[in-house]
Amino acid sequence: MSARPTSARAAASDGLTSVFVRLKWALLRNGLRQSTGRATVFLVSLAGALLVAAGLLLAFVLMRHHADVDTLAVLLTGVLALGWAVMPLFVPSGDETLDPSRLVMLPLRPRPLVRALLVASLVGIGPLFTLCFAVGAALALARGAAGVAAAVAAVPLLVLVCVALSRAVAAANIRLLNSRRGRDLAVLSGLLIAVGIQAVNFGAQRLGRAGGLAVLDPVAAVVGWLPPASALAAVDAAGDGAYGRAAAGLLLAAAALWALLLWWRRSLVRLMTAPDGSTIEAAGVRGTAGGGTAGGWEGRTGAVMQRSLRYVWRDPKTKAAWVTSLAIGAIVPLFNALQGTGSIYFACFASGMLGIQMYNQFGQDTSAFWMVAQTIASTRDAYAELRARALALLVITVPYTALVTVATAAALGDWRALPDALGLAFALLGAMVATGAVASANFPYSIPQDSAYKNVAPGQGGLAWLSILGGMVAAALLSAPVVAATITLHLTGHRDWLWLILPAGTAYGALIAWSGLRTAAPSTATRLPEILTAVSKG
Repeated sequence: MSARPTSARAAASDGLTSVFVRLKWALLRNGLRQSTGRATVFLVSLAGALLVAAGLLLAFVLMRHHADVDTLAVLLTGVLALGWAVMPLFVPSGDETLDPSRLVMLPLRPRPLVRALLVASLVGIGPLFTLCFAVGAALALARGAAGVAAAVAAVPLLVLVCVALSRAVAAANIRLLNSRRGRDLAVLSGLLIAVGIQAVNFGAQRLGRAGGLAVLDPVAAVVGWLPPASALAAVDAAGDGAYGRAAAGLLLAAAALWALLLWWRRSLVRLMTAPDGSTIEAAGVRGTAGGGTAGGWEGRTGAVMQRSLRYVWRDPKTKAAWVTSLAIGAIVPLFNALQGTGSIYFACFASGMLGIQMYNQFGQDTSAFWMVAQTIASTRDAYAELRARALALLVITVPYTALVTVATAAALGDWRALPDALGLAFALLGAMVATGAVASANFPYSIPQDSAYKNVAPGQGGLAWLSILGGMVAAALLSAPVVAATITLHLTGHRDWLWLILPAGTAYGALIAWSGLRTAAPSTATRLPEILTAVSKG
């Protein structure tokens, strides 16, 4: 009699799993039917993932008898698992169909729910790529009957551990990821990718100079004991006849899978049974913090600066632009300096990237610009508005530019060129502020708030490119006197006078910025209706 309830529960669990798999396919299919753009992005992503997976599979097969193939396979597995772990934190909306908070009201038991979600999670581009990678790495490492047997167990373990790791992390942090802080984490994904690409490039060059992958053997030996890389290390150990080491690696991967499923299950139970007190807690904190006054921000200048800095901290689009500029502005000069191919004058790249944030100042206000327009009754008011926005930008850009320049000088050991490089950077920054103010007044455009991927409203792309590219060319021309003075001192051998470029460039940048603000103020005051219309289209 006891076997019947057990079989009934098993049948119900299998039925739930099939329902979730069909639901995943249906949601994916219907989502692709919503728009041609979404279907195109999915197909391009699928083709790219399959192309990269096929390339990795072929590379592993060709490296089958290479001495360092085990090191490469183990380390790449560790990087892949790390990517599965962190991607839910930086791309929380990457798989909305598997958000467990959507299932709170359904009468589902945790164990069959975890099983159904795990199987449904195997449907997608990421699991397919991981499977191709695992098969290729196993083919490269499997030797003999024992190696093949270990590979048969290692491949599904690797895929399941990666998927379970991603889902466990997502379930444990789902309330954070659905909040504004979670969306702020998504902003950092671009920074993570940019830094990761530069780090891989830098590491590849270092490995090439060091003579190959053999220098990473100690690191691979440690990573080989960490799941899921331990499963691939077990395949290599089985081929070498180290059966105890192979069994231990597979057991570690299996134990990690069991622990992740247990963690995932507990997170689901807590999510579906515990009340969400984040709103009450946030309200209490907000109420406490709201009792203070904005001391030190009196007057129009302080109020506008405070509003601009709050945009940087709170608005997702503005924050994304700032994070990208800060990252690229530091990555380009520092990584080139560390690779031994850079120059201290590459620090001017930071000035250029940060100066772009002065362009389209009114676009970030969107339709709320009408409130700003109500406070501008004269050219003097327009100048005060633009000056305050420029000061808010300079509060961040001036110390950051100085920091990047000093760090580049330290990486190159070229302290003698620090003063003139810093003077050039400040001159370029002042020119960017000047041209950015003029462009904001004469070429404003709207920034859509309902799209995470569009930064320009339809029909205004040409206007945006004209504003930015034209402004950058004009800024370069405005900086030409300081550049010419620096080159002249170098060519004439008067290097002892190069320190004068720092005060001269700083003063010149301040003068140019002031002139640009003065030039843009009349246009801003007379074009308020046109600016409001342009920035409200998104």
